Amino acid sequence: MSKTTWIVASALSVLALFGFISLSALKQYRLTQSLKKELHELRTTANDVTTRANQLTTELEEGKTRIEALQRENQEANQAQKSMETEMRQALESKDVTISQLQGRLTVNILDRILFDSGEAAVKPEGEKVLQQIATVLAQFPKRQINVVGHTDNIPIRAGSRGQYATNWELSTARATAALRMLSERAGVDPRRLAAVGYGEFHPLADNSTPEGRAKNRRIALVVLPEEFEPSDVRPVSTNAPAIPIPTEKTVD
Repeated sequence: MSKTTWIVASALSVLALFGFISLSALKQYRLTQSLKKELHELRTTANDVTTRANQLTTELEEGKTRIEALQRENQEANQAQKSMETEMRQALESKDVTISQLQGRLTVNILDRILFDSGEAAVKPEGEKVLQQIATVLAQFPKRQINVVGHTDNIPIRAGSRGQYATNWELSTARATAALRMLSERAGVDPRRLAAVGYGEFHPLADNSTPEGRAKNRRIALVVLPEEFEPSDVRPVSTNAPAIPIPTEKTVD
């Protein structure tokens, strides 16, 4: 209650006490003042609601814009993936080089007989040619990371070779590293895009009990990873806006 309102109310109370005005007039005045106060609070709340509604509308439009941008990026990435797969198949696919795609990852499996001599990790000229062809395609997709993965069959390393490679772990890792270095040093692939790992005999594609199955398992796999969106590209709607005051119910005596 303002000072002026308080003075008026006090004066009316004194007048009512001495009978100059009726008690009903005093009550009517107090009711009027109470209603004016509630009306002011409701107007303030309405203004707050309008302001918050405008904020939410702006945030919603920004969210729609970000979603549309991400959808375009996703569509472009899918188109690029299909283009890369098509080019890889046209340039490389044969009985010794197979290409598959799963969940955005393109995998090029190259049988070891193209790349290496038995029990060795030096890339042969024929293998270098294949890796160069792969690098030519990869150059068109500079944001893709490539994992070079070495695999072997389950036949133990020959005794005569154990001085260099104690187990298939070492051989598969050495072969993956050799292929990686060939891609980087001879074929011009950015080394920051490359990683090498050896899985030994433990991720077979086929049955190791047959010569044909073992031949399929001795391979180098080039796994081309999909482009990743930055988490900052997707931001939640702000929750820091001030809360809207809700008027409480009041009673008038």
